[in-house]
Amino acid sequence: MPGRKHSKIKKEHEKYISNINKLSKPGSKNKSKYLTGNKIYYEKIKRGISVSELVDSYFQAYNSARLAEACSIFVNKCLDDDVTVGMSLTGALTPAGLGSAVIPLIENGFVDWIVSTGANMYHDTHFALGHSLFKGSPFMDDVKLRKEWVIRIYDVLFDADVLYHTDAFYRKLIMLPEFQKKLSTSEFHYLVGKYLNTIEKHLGVESGSVLSAAYRCGVPVYTSSPGDSSIGMNVAAVELEGSKMQFDVNRDVNETAAIVLNAKKRGNKGKQGRSAVLIFGGGSPKNFMLQTEPQIQEVLGIQEKGHDYFLQFTDARPDTGGLSGATPSEAVSWGKIDPDRLPDSIVCYTDTTIAMPILTSYALNKHRPRKLKRLAEKRDELMEFLKKEYKKANK
Repeated sequence: MPGRKHSKIKKEHEKYISNINKLSKPGSKNKSKYLTGNKIYYEKIKRGISVSELVDSYFQAYNSARLAEACSIFVNKCLDDDVTVGMSLTGALTPAGLGSAVIPLIENGFVDWIVSTGANMYHDTHFALGHSLFKGSPFMDDVKLRKEWVIRIYDVLFDADVLYHTDAFYRKLIMLPEFQKKLSTSEFHYLVGKYLNTIEKHLGVESGSVLSAAYRCGVPVYTSSPGDSSIGMNVAAVELEGSKMQFDVNRDVNETAAIVLNAKKRGNKGKQGRSAVLIFGGGSPKNFMLQTEPQIQEVLGIQEKGHDYFLQFTDARPDTGGLSGATPSEAVSWGKIDPDRLPDSIVCYTDTTIAMPILTSYALNKHRPRKLKRLAEKRDELMEFLKKEYKKANK
């Protein structure tokens, strides 16, 4: 009896193994179109692997896959010569040292125009003036920090004198004759960048600032809400001393629309081109960059379809109704994104401090530098083109 029972168990086991082998054989009968993509890569991560290899081979699912897709679209499509790339910056990025990732994008022609919070440009100035910011902890006693005049941005720390010195720099600069007029924020930042570039050379500052790099490379930098930062606060302060400088926000709206219209209608070498938006965070800079298309289509009455590429890195949810979390498909309903280009739109839910260095490193390793478009030096030309197209559309 025990032998017969053992034999029966053995046969059942052999039958089970046979069925398993049949199921595991390659060339399964399941020919679903959904199972024709790349297989999940399962090789062990090696020592000395590059960032680009890590992204291409190991960022395979969830938000790592979205980051890999964004890197691929950015390098293989957005950096074509006929694409004009706009980048928006939200959140305290420059105090966290992210200028180290932004500056190479500017210098290699991977970004053609920028919309940023004023705070990012203000804190960027600290580095140009030779000040230091320090790594800290988000769990420090802020009452004690205040007593010692230490400023905290989450886990970034710096002396309050850094603020006072930067404020003094801006107040003195704004009183110079060339600032005594209405300026678009891009004109203002271009002038600031010129002075910061000189200061960096004098001080021997090697890494430099975003604004000085933008000046050298002719990349216009806009602030969508110029009064909402320490730079705007100092502009307001010197008006009490007789300064005539004002931000021309109407010019900002028209200049940014002119950049996008020029990109789409004339593009590279006078031919039709494409427009890409690279969005870090959300908020006002995101909307200011995207609203260029409704400005062109809805307000100015010029026929257009929307931006061609949309890449966003954010931690904002779409279900709260806020612009920060609004998806590319929602943007289609506003005319902000070309509906035919939705497959080239990616939202990656991750921290900018993670995504930006990876994207920059990937692009530097995968794409040659592009010729600088130097749009900051073509503002008047772009505005004339906008006026011409506006008049033509509204005869």
